[in-house]
Amino acid sequence: MSVLRIVLGDQLSHDLSALTDLDPGCDTVLMMEVTEEGTYVPHHKQKIVLVLSAMRHFADELRLRGVAVDYIALDASGNTGALTSEVQRAAERHRPDRLVLTEPGEWRVQKMVETWSVLTGRPVEVRPDNRFFASRARFADWAHGRRTWRMEHFYRKMRREHVILMDGEQPAGGVWNYDAANRKRLPARTVPPARLRFPPDATTREAMALVERSFPHHFGALEAFGWPVTRADALLGLDDFILYSLPDFGDYQDAMKSGAPFLFHSLLAPSLNLGLLSPREVCRAAEAAWRSGHAPLNAVEGFVRQILGWREYVRGVYWTLMPDYADCNALRATRRLPAFYWTGETDMRCLREAIGATARYAYAHHIQRLMVTGNFALLAGVAPREIERWYLAVYADAFEWVEMPNTLGMAVYADGGRMASKPYAASGAYINRLSDFCSGCFYNVKQQSGPKACPFNYLYWAFLIRRKEQLVGNPRLALSYRTLAGWTRERETAILAEADAFLDKLDENDRFSEDSR
Repeated sequence: MSVLRIVLGDQLSHDLSALTDLDPGCDTVLMMEVTEEGTYVPHHKQKIVLVLSAMRHFADELRLRGVAVDYIALDASGNTGALTSEVQRAAERHRPDRLVLTEPGEWRVQKMVETWSVLTGRPVEVRPDNRFFASRARFADWAHGRRTWRMEHFYRKMRREHVILMDGEQPAGGVWNYDAANRKRLPARTVPPARLRFPPDATTREAMALVERSFPHHFGALEAFGWPVTRADALLGLDDFILYSLPDFGDYQDAMKSGAPFLFHSLLAPSLNLGLLSPREVCRAAEAAWRSGHAPLNAVEGFVRQILGWREYVRGVYWTLMPDYADCNALRATRRLPAFYWTGETDMRCLREAIGATARYAYAHHIQRLMVTGNFALLAGVAPREIERWYLAVYADAFEWVEMPNTLGMAVYADGGRMASKPYAASGAYINRLSDFCSGCFYNVKQQSGPKACPFNYLYWAFLIRRKEQLVGNPRLALSYRTLAGWTRERETAILAEADAFLDKLDENDRFSEDSR
């Protein structure tokens, strides 16, 4: 009985459930590069290169094991540019008895898969993705009947179930969460470690040339490409992080520094989300570093929480709430995404730094995403779908299952508190406390109003005033609303007018840019 085994671009794991019982004597693995996957949002050029190169290396590894691989290159003659039609063509070529694949990571692809049996005339077996700690069903079971879904509660459950950073029934060190210890500003003289980067090999260079030809107008540059495209290189990246960056990761995980986009962060998310690394081996490596005395507990717990906690949690939120989740807009935000998110051309240095690094590396760490680009979109009232599609497009690690809940639930509070206990809104003081971005900025972070005042300052208060009816009862915003209670009506009106004037000018500049193109 012959089987056509379909491996998608983010399923590059040799222990993938779709491959576990593969028979090299009669089975074929189908891998497809298709235009629709590069254009449903205008993905960063580096992201497309990363996926294509990693796919090509994975196909070569399968061939070395004696596996027959039907690989459809992006520029292959006859390539239809769509997953479904390529599956149909492959079914006609190979005439398999059935199709087997691992469940897709994204809702839109799952809906495609549901049509494949009818369109190919063959049974399609969809197997669970066993590369996560929690299955979709496991999360749904945990979430059932809960009024709120707090990541911390789920995280503790996962720690117990998978015995990670545990001493018997208690958390290692006696504390579940060291977040309060992980909010330090980077000292001025601290030099972050040089990060291991991976110069493009011949396969990657071919992918780079193909992407420049096929997607010439997409966001981002390729010159600084240095992502691992094989499991071997991804393991080297893991070792480099554990050895040189993990010890200081905890203290400075919220810090930001101009010209230093990576700091002590792991840079492992692209490899994890493509399947080159497993979350289990990553968490075990971090735990081993603590137990051997190489890294402190606050650093290791903070890192494990990102993988075992956040990564698993947002996947569960995504699959439990889709497809309606994609359209949530609890704050009724409607503004278009400002053009500077694509150009980086803004007088606000923090945004210029974050967006510039994103264009160069297809990367920004979580605080830059949440408290700079996300915070601005929240305060400015950018439509959730606009900022969500931007995040999905510009980051190398962004796949919808992980990106969408982080954006809608955390960055812009579009789900009304399903994920976050409060909107992550902040004035310029927060950015100044954790970065050097405000130094040398056109705006003055200490000014609350006036032409040189940091826009984050008056946008923050204007946001709270406008959203008072929805947010005044939130206990985590009680201090801010007590402050507002002491303001006169005239002061509130002045702040709103200043915020409106800034946003109107932003809109005018965007319209002028469109008219001049």
